[in-house]
Amino acid sequence: MFFCPPSSYFAYKLLNMKNIKILGTGCPKCKQTEAIVRQAVEELGADAQIEKVEDIMQIMMYNVVSTPAVVVDGEVRIKGRIPSLGEVKAILN
Repeated sequence: MFFCPPSSYFAYKLLNMKNIKILGTGCPKCKQTEAIVRQAVEELGADAQIEKVEDIMQIMMYNVVSTPAVVVDGEVRIKGRIPSLGEVKAILN
């Protein structure tokens, strides 16, 4: 283990934190996708900020016409279907 000054540690954590957005209007498939993403983050112990985006105008900014969709660090990784737990874990690793 190495010592890291507090400010460096927090900068390291912030830089390595995943930003995950679940795009969907609140349908059952979107809710299931959100649950799968949250489970994957928890099981991996990943540092992630998860945001649910339901506003159709914000969803359209990602060129997504079929939900649910999962955006990781600004890149649409899954769209139009419910991902498997293993698929989400692979994307987050």
